[in-house]
Amino acid sequence: MQLDQRKTMILQAIIDDYINTAVPVGSRTISRKSGVGYSPATIRNEMSDLEELGYLAQPHTSAGRVPSVKAYRLYVDELMKDSRRLTSDERETMSETLSGRSRKIEAIIRNAATMLADTTHYTAVIVAPQLSTLRIRHLQLVPVSDKLALMIIVTNLSIVKDALVRIPEGIDADELYAISRTLTRRLADKPLDAVRQTFSEILRESGTYRRLMGEALSVIEKKLEEEDDASDIVVSGGPNLLNYPEFSDVNKAKNYFAVLESKEVLRELVRRDGGMDVTIRIGPENGVPALNDCSVVTANYRAADDAMGTIGIIGPIRMDYNRVMSILEYVSRALSEILSDMQ
Repeated sequence: MQLDQRKTMILQAIIDDYINTAVPVGSRTISRKSGVGYSPATIRNEMSDLEELGYLAQPHTSAGRVPSVKAYRLYVDELMKDSRRLTSDERETMSETLSGRSRKIEAIIRNAATMLADTTHYTAVIVAPQLSTLRIRHLQLVPVSDKLALMIIVTNLSIVKDALVRIPEGIDADELYAISRTLTRRLADKPLDAVRQTFSEILRESGTYRRLMGEALSVIEKKLEEEDDASDIVVSGGPNLLNYPEFSDVNKAKNYFAVLESKEVLRELVRRDGGMDVTIRIGPENGVPALNDCSVVTANYRAADDAMGTIGIIGPIRMDYNRVMSILEYVSRALSEILSDMQ
């Protein structure tokens, strides 16, 4: 059933008030709001209808009403006023914080997560771009003993990964240097998850170094598998939600922090949707029972041609959606620009 104009206006006023106060909203409160223009009796009747339609709930018999998940979904999709755009001072502060002096993506992401948590007063989660989507810029084999070499991989975002590889007997430092130059030339600008084909070609061409090449490929594939199992995730502002009355219940708080400690759950939670647009999932829409009282707002940022990361905000269902969306839209664009300039 489509709501008429009066019900829509009253519902929007109730949601706006509850977002600000976390107190069940009564008819008198709404009747006093500027622009409503209806008596408390009329508003009570409309609130009863909205409750029957599933948009409102009444915690106690004598209490006011609170919005339901259905109401918040309607609010986000259709009713939310575009009135909380960032000020120029806020944008300038965020830009300075993000750019900083660091040229390392890990430091930039940590700064962004801290800034998001401090600005929104909710919990910020940032997932770094998957290692498999990054492109190789340089590969170096450095001897560390007669039987081992350190393989260092530098990507297009200056992310450095290293691992030990076994050296077949008889290969000296000069040969390792020559092999490093060959690998860098052949693998440059290729995504890490596409190295298998190139390695196969090199293996067919180089009988002498076949064992070393095979060992290097095995190590890279193992590294990629490890990264996929535990992607780099930064969480900031976890305790922020304890400031909201919804999380005064000890069990709710414990369940919430258990989610924050699970990188696998967080990765699935924030990476569920593609595209650069902001995505909002409310309460049970998250598919995580411990977050039934939370909303998760996410946006993707592009770190390179094929490398995508995700930023997300977790807060109470009554979060200030308009402001959170504005912040995420700005930060996703700013991060994309900063990381693109690093290539």
